[in-house]
Amino acid sequence: MNRDRVIDQIVDRSDPWDIIVIGGGATGLGTAVEAASRGYATLLLEQHDFGKGTSSRSTKLIHGGVRYLQQGNLSLVVEALHERELLLRNAPHLVHHQAFIVPTYEWWEGPFYGVGLKLYDVLAGKLGFGSSKILSRDETLAEIPTLEPDGLRGGVIYYDGQFDDARLAITLAHTIIDLGQYAANYFSVTSLTKHNGLIQGVIATDGETGREYELHARAVINATGPFVDSVRQMDDEHAPDIIAPSQGIHIVLDKSFEPGESAIMVPHTDDGRILFAVPWHNRVIVGTTDTPIEQSTPEPEPLPEEIDFLLSHAAKYLTKNPEPRDILSVFAGIRPLIKAESDRHTATISRDHHLNISPSGLITIAGGKWTTYRKMGEDTVDQAITVGSLEKRPSQTQDLRLHGWSDISEPDQTFAIYGTDATALAALGLRKRKWTEKIHPDLPYTAVEVIWAVRHEMARTLEDVLARRTRALILDARASMAAAPKVASLMAKELGKGRSWRKQQVDAYVNLAKRYLPPEER
Repeated sequence: MNRDRVIDQIVDRSDPWDIIVIGGGATGLGTAVEAASRGYATLLLEQHDFGKGTSSRSTKLIHGGVRYLQQGNLSLVVEALHERELLLRNAPHLVHHQAFIVPTYEWWEGPFYGVGLKLYDVLAGKLGFGSSKILSRDETLAEIPTLEPDGLRGGVIYYDGQFDDARLAITLAHTIIDLGQYAANYFSVTSLTKHNGLIQGVIATDGETGREYELHARAVINATGPFVDSVRQMDDEHAPDIIAPSQGIHIVLDKSFEPGESAIMVPHTDDGRILFAVPWHNRVIVGTTDTPIEQSTPEPEPLPEEIDFLLSHAAKYLTKNPEPRDILSVFAGIRPLIKAESDRHTATISRDHHLNISPSGLITIAGGKWTTYRKMGEDTVDQAITVGSLEKRPSQTQDLRLHGWSDISEPDQTFAIYGTDATALAALGLRKRKWTEKIHPDLPYTAVEVIWAVRHEMARTLEDVLARRTRALILDARASMAAAPKVASLMAKELGKGRSWRKQQVDAYVNLAKRYLPPEER
């Protein structure tokens, strides 16, 4: 996956693309994979990096959605459970089973949640990851030794899926290339072109060279997540907003706060959301909040009151009460929820996806979540076939193995998350002894992963490597800042950059990473 080669193909192409997808998050990448797998000439353009926004800041779960079960949205739960199984089948190197325990402190909670989660099992049917069951107090504490024991009656265990969101985004970009089509990061769409009032393409700018291109397409898809309204308004400046953005944050703690392998799920917090404390990459992620915001931004900032909310709720359920100084990283993402004028509480707005086709033919896909990204892409390309008068071809993605597919890797094996690329990474590491060294003692990543990211994963900036190709920023923001000069030096040699580039990258990254610390340390 080489950016320079992709740009050369964009420059050299004279025929219109069948489909241009704007946006390189979960929805855009899934849509482009769908289009590419059907054999359409496909180009995806992302103004920043793949997964830069919300798609790299999720709760890291592939799940049916217990919350939607509570809301009675059974169709969304069934769809998500089906997609969960497909993703496990098509990307087993990235998705694995995760046990969740609902702790019960009141007499009625065990049977109440037990019945609800049995319904979850029934809806999953043969696609289930395991049967839920009621646990005794001792069984619950054996699974989660640091769970608050005072008043604990027991728990209910059930099973869902877990993944690495940014790594899945990179895998989807790889898959587009594997399918013979094209995806470019740092390539922003600045306007839409029309003929007789109908969209015929885009004007886009290469963020690295500043060169502008006019690119023609039979169908243009707006898959920009929280920013779909800004693209809709490129098409029609009077187009009403359809997104009601909501901010959710997560805090990352040391594994000692929850040393077991099971996650905690609290079905109902003070703001009506579900609270998770989930083991992930030898850390614990606690989330999430739900804060309506006026406007989507590329780098949403966690609010002090959101951090306090998570710390206080974590303290209710853990024997080791986390303090601000215990936070290794805190990150915020924006949910692109579809507007519901009658309900201002975003915690109750569904994550169903929404397709809109403007009079000029701009196709907008909004809403949804990571778990259903494939289905969103399928529905969107079905519409693009009609809008673009494309030859009708059936979806291929239900059984499409994603780049790196491997069913023999274990999550804790070296380079397991790279799937079949793990062998090439290991071989690359043998070329120079220094490449096998860790980038920082408190991070699991080695220098060879930096080299690989630049050579094979379109990593162009220090942030790309530390935030998304590796998850250093999420796992430990302070350690990632300490590692920044070493990583920048490795990248500079690969990219042919000098000392000024290294300094600029380190300065920019440190300024960014400070926003992932508690407010008193920023």
